[in-house]
Amino acid sequence: MADQDSIFVGASRNKDNSYQRPEELLLKYANRHGLVTGATGTGKTVTLQILAQGFSDAGVPVFCADVKGDLSGIAMPGEGKDFLLKRAADVKLDPYTFEACPVIFWDIFGEKGHPIRATISEMGPLLLSRLMNLTEAQEGVINIAFRIADEEGLLLLDLKDLQALLSNVAERADEISAKYGNVSKQSVGAIQRSLLILEQQGGEHFFGEPALRIADLMRTTRDGRGLVSVLAADKLMMNPRLYATFLLWLLSELFEELPEVGDPDKPKLVFFFDEAHLLFDEAPKALVDRVEQVVRLIRSKGVGVYFVTQNPLDVPETVLAQLGNRIQHALRAYTPREQKAVKTAADTFRPNPDFDCFAAITQLGVGEALVSTLEAKGIPSVVQRTLIRPPSSRLGPITDAERQSLVQGSPVAGQYDKTIDRESAFELLQKRADAKAAESNAAEKEPEPAQQQGGGWTLPDFGGGNRTSDRRTSSRRSYQRQTVTEAAIKSVVRSVGTTLGRELIRGILGSLTRRR
Repeated sequence: MADQDSIFVGASRNKDNSYQRPEELLLKYANRHGLVTGATGTGKTVTLQILAQGFSDAGVPVFCADVKGDLSGIAMPGEGKDFLLKRAADVKLDPYTFEACPVIFWDIFGEKGHPIRATISEMGPLLLSRLMNLTEAQEGVINIAFRIADEEGLLLLDLKDLQALLSNVAERADEISAKYGNVSKQSVGAIQRSLLILEQQGGEHFFGEPALRIADLMRTTRDGRGLVSVLAADKLMMNPRLYATFLLWLLSELFEELPEVGDPDKPKLVFFFDEAHLLFDEAPKALVDRVEQVVRLIRSKGVGVYFVTQNPLDVPETVLAQLGNRIQHALRAYTPREQKAVKTAADTFRPNPDFDCFAAITQLGVGEALVSTLEAKGIPSVVQRTLIRPPSSRLGPITDAERQSLVQGSPVAGQYDKTIDRESAFELLQKRADAKAAESNAAEKEPEPAQQQGGGWTLPDFGGGNRTSDRRTSSRRSYQRQTVTEAAIKSVVRSVGTTLGRELIRGILGSLTRRR
């Protein structure tokens, strides 16, 4: 099936609910991106599963996140249940076969798939700031820290590298502030606390080596099918900011690493961003601008990006305008915001004179959607009310034993399982600190030079120095010795009480003076 030129999505219906025509997604325009929206329980995940398997059968690798755990069924063949067979007949899917997709399971925590990691340097200061929800001042400190790491050759691989670098920045705050602008220890402390929270939420599992190789997401099987990389995200969703930041990092890596290919006959990779609202919730303008840029330009790299979310208002208009293929499941319109969302969704479609889009969106059943895809010359098709085809793979999650077997037989088995901790910023900064401490200890143990001249007695020169060449020095020392001797004897004289004693002492003093 790798030579196919389209993906069968379902069958559109006439006003009387009879079969009208097949609705397909042309592979040639699949890299023009897409949007799958709808309320909870309306069939978004099944639509994602159908699209992912369709791309895989066409030889296109796929990356998607399994938020609830039920997307893992794509790795096993489906079963001929009555409601699936009926739907296949309604959309004239003949033959309706059951087969699994080739799948690689990934998991940041390494529990339900191969560990998936990135380095701190690859993540970059902008995404890290978003991940830790830093203020503008704290983001400035992070940028300075990355600049210092580049200048001093410090590899930033994992969280302990960044923590060590920030501690070093705090110690050198005055020096760094003079060169790059204010770096306060309070800001560094706040960032360190955010890093601690990130570490407790599982960040230490994500940052490190071996880092994910993009080539491993773009594999195909020997029979030409694209591998489907499924990220186990049920636990990751406990930290929505980490989930969204990771997927945005991966999208950015694809954009930076893949070469330009123009408009290929089919995408090189399709990327499904489930729960897309998490990416844009409270996102700063710089981040939204970055997403818009990546989505706009990554098309020429052969990558199709499909956002999956409940409400079309979750996606900014600047990004929404880049999404050419639309599948809209049912929305509720009870509140003013919900009514606005339905109107927004209806207005984005090319109108169909046979029905009112606004009313249709609120009346769609489970597994039914409004579909508009890009046709010849990239023109959006007239929106059609469509029954979505049944999946060929299993509906619902796989068992733990099945998952374990697939992980062990994966083409990347053993490549990412063990963490590599090579010399990086943490070790280099520790060596610097140890060397500095050793120098300080050596300086403290070095004896101070003896003083030649103190405030009290001056030692006489007993060593046979050259007295003729330095008579002034010798005379000065002789004068000092006489002065000291006389002072000592005078003190003794004052202490002697009798006249005889005084005369004897004076005689001794006189003889000493004459002898000199």
